[in-house]
Amino acid sequence: MKQKKDHSISLTTRPFVMTNIKPTPWDSAAFGMDCFEITQYDLETLSLAATTTGHYTIKIDPLADKTLLHQYGFHYTDTLIEPVCLREKWLAKSDPLATIDHHITLEQLLPMCDQSFLHGRFHRDFNIMPEQADARYKQWLKQMHQAGQVFGLCYSKQLVGFIAASQGNLLLHTIAKPYRGKGLAKPLWTAAISEIFSQGYDQIRSSISASNMAVLNLYVSLGFRFEHPVDIYHRLSH
Repeated sequence: MKQKKDHSISLTTRPFVMTNIKPTPWDSAAFGMDCFEITQYDLETLSLAATTTGHYTIKIDPLADKTLLHQYGFHYTDTLIEPVCLREKWLAKSDPLATIDHHITLEQLLPMCDQSFLHGRFHRDFNIMPEQADARYKQWLKQMHQAGQVFGLCYSKQLVGFIAASQGNLLLHTIAKPYRGKGLAKPLWTAAISEIFSQGYDQIRSSISASNMAVLNLYVSLGFRFEHPVDIYHRLSH
């Protein structure tokens, strides 16, 4: 993806764009081009977005009419669903060897992002190179680590993954490749989620790709149910 520097119209000159088309600087930093999220699905907003180069994201109801999206060059990338668990529905899978660490350095965590989020919308977007998708997740991890929102996941005192969480929401998580498929996810998630419940939250939420069956089954086994599906479409204009 290469940034095209000559813009015929600047989105920042249109007053209503501040509510309908929002710049996403964290994406711009990773992809090296202007990136935006469209928050209003209508002809006027899509028409304006078409006048300016960049990468666009829009999230809409799965049952919405997609005609306008196809007319304006958007393509489907993913469907997100929200796992939700109430405290009284929580099915903990405790293991004394599974612990969390709040003092893990960013340098220890960043390598875990490489090719870890293949179900995510950026890896599934054919306009985005895999290394760019990894850079985007690393940028997000950096921000959350700086805010003190990252749990290091440890098993037998060995760092094996992380969960980034804020206000009862699990935002980004992975287990390092050498430790996958070993049955560690349930006790590790239990350790992290138990810590979050202990902070006074009555429910835990996350957001996952509907195609990520391994994580979906993990959440089911821990007592989560699913809400609020949303389809994500992308558009790249040169």
